[in-house]
Amino acid sequence: MGLFTAYVVAGLGALFGAALLIISLVRPETFNGLRSMAADAASPAGEAGAAGRTESQGFFEAIAGYYRAGSRNAELEREMEVARVRLAEAQALKQENERLKAVLGLTHGETRPVAVARLIGSTSASARRIGYISAGRADGVRPGMPVTSPMGLVGRVLETGSRSARVLLLTDSESMVPVRRASDNLVAFAEGRSDGSLRLRLVTLGTNPIKRGDVFVTSGSGGLFRPGIAVGVAMEITRDGAIAQVLSNPAATDFVTVEPIWQREGYEAVRSPPRSDTPEE
Repeated sequence: MGLFTAYVVAGLGALFGAALLIISLVRPETFNGLRSMAADAASPAGEAGAAGRTESQGFFEAIAGYYRAGSRNAELEREMEVARVRLAEAQALKQENERLKAVLGLTHGETRPVAVARLIGSTSASARRIGYISAGRADGVRPGMPVTSPMGLVGRVLETGSRSARVLLLTDSESMVPVRRASDNLVAFAEGRSDGSLRLRLVTLGTNPIKRGDVFVTSGSGGLFRPGIAVGVAMEITRDGAIAQVLSNPAATDFVTVEPIWQREGYEAVRSPPRSDTPEE
C-alpha cells in the first residue's frame, strides 16, 4: 500500500510540473503575481544586504580617507618646519642688518671710525680677558685705540698685527676706565674683575650714593675714551662703590668699531712722565 501511494504521488507531481511548464510556455504572464510576491518577500533581505555593502564601503572609504588625511597632515607639517626655518633665517638676517646699522651709526656726526671689524674671539676661562678683532696695522689700528660696539665700550687695543689686533677687554684685571654716572657727574673708576664683571670705585669716599640700576658711562678723563660711551650698570652696592655688569658683552658682540684716541695730547701727557725745565745743579 505504501509503495502504491508513492507511485501515485510521483505521478501527480510529474503531471503538475508538466502542466506548469505548458502554462508558462503558453501564457507566461500567469506567474507575474507570484514572481512579484516572491520579490516583495525577498526585498527586506536584499535591502539589508545592500545596506551592509554600503556601510562596508563607507567604512573602507573612511579608513582610506583617514590615511590620505594623515599623509596630507605629515606633508603640511614638513612644509611648516621648512617655513619656520626660513622665518628664523629671515629674522637672523634682519637682526644682523640692525647690528650693522647700529655699528655704522655709532660715530655718525661725532667721531670718524678708524676701522669696523669683527670680534673674532675672546678668552673666558683665563684670568686675563683678551679679545681679538679682524683689523690691524694695515687698517690703521694702533695700540691704545678704544674698541666699541652698539651696546657700549668693549675695551682698548693692546697689540696690533698686520690684519688683526688684541684687545684688552673691560673685564680684564689690568683695565681701569674713568667713568661717571649717566644721570649726574658722580665720578668713579671701573676696574675689571676676572669673573666678567666690573668694580666701581668712587673717587670721593663717604656716603655711597650709588643705587642698583645706575648706568655709568666714560667720563673722558685721561683723554683715551671719548665721553658718554656706555660702560656698565650697577648690580650690587658695596662700601666704596658697586659691582657692575658690563653692557657690551663680548660673547654677544659680532661687530666692533675701532675709534681714534679721543685726545691724543692729553693721553700722551698722562702716559709720559713730567719733564722739568729747570736744569739740574
